[in-house]
Amino acid sequence: MDRRRWPTRALALVVASLGTLAAARAADVALSPPLRAMRWIAPATNAAVALTRAPHECVREPKTPNEALLVEVGRATFRTPVVLGGQAARAGLSCDSCHRNGRGNPDFRFPGVSGAPGTADVTSSLFSSHRGNGVDDPKPIPDLGGPKAALKVSQAPDDPDLERFLHGLITEEFDGPAPPPVVLKGLAAYVRAMDPALCPATSQTLRSRDWMADADRVVATAATLAAQGDQPGAVVMLQAARARLGDIDERFAAPDLAQLRTRLRDADARLATLAQDLRAGRPGTRPALAIWRRDARALAADLAAHEPRSLFNPARLSQTKNRRLPANPS
Repeated sequence: MDRRRWPTRALALVVASLGTLAAARAADVALSPPLRAMRWIAPATNAAVALTRAPHECVREPKTPNEALLVEVGRATFRTPVVLGGQAARAGLSCDSCHRNGRGNPDFRFPGVSGAPGTADVTSSLFSSHRGNGVDDPKPIPDLGGPKAALKVSQAPDDPDLERFLHGLITEEFDGPAPPPVVLKGLAAYVRAMDPALCPATSQTLRSRDWMADADRVVATAATLAAQGDQPGAVVMLQAARARLGDIDERFAAPDLAQLRTRLRDADARLATLAQDLRAGRPGTRPALAIWRRDARALAADLAAHEPRSLFNPARLSQTKNRRLPANPS
């Protein structure tokens, strides 16, 4: 071998390898479905129905201001992948993915975790390094809004079993970090507030204005926690609001909606900066959060006006290809 030519040949091999990797990455992108949630529904499911409608939330009215705050914290926590951590968070899963609005999800079928649709293996090594048992044993996903007696963990207000269960679920079942105390208390309060007597038989249509209202509620909760001096809890709330904006962003992916996506991403960037300010203890965060909420209301109105051209529209969603990802999506 002529060693003088080796660097040139090696460079050619590296370039060729990089080209192969780029092609593979492009192929991965091509395989990606237009909505992340398509990754965890059964292949035969009609995504245009399953991902544009959901059961109604069944939560009773809180009795005290403190309970109301905790329920709001829990509601936000329930809908964000940030708290779960690990592979689940990277895949975009939240509690709400399995329990839509606190109910069940008969269409849920995550590769490597589910058996039949509507099941999940809570001891899967894919999500947990603590509870993975090497056995494929998916179980039906329970309806948290159903009869309390049918659930395996007591939800009695004076029973700490629910908090212990939720802490283990976050830190062991999903390998997430221990949540701030107010987040754990809030998640328990939200689950306890679910009441089957308040569950309508009908489903509801998913709307961008409702998801923007979610983000607004979460930012308001963050402001309250910040005023109480609970910076860790407030930061989690801002992360939850950012996750909700991300949910909206992917449904406005059409090229003719680029301006709205830019505004969504600007709103997200502002929340990221405010979270950093909270962590650093910088003053002026609460007025800035109020300004963000004012601007978000204007954005919500514009999103609603253009919603028919987004993937909130079942007709638009049905026109997309429900491409499946590999068994271990990253």
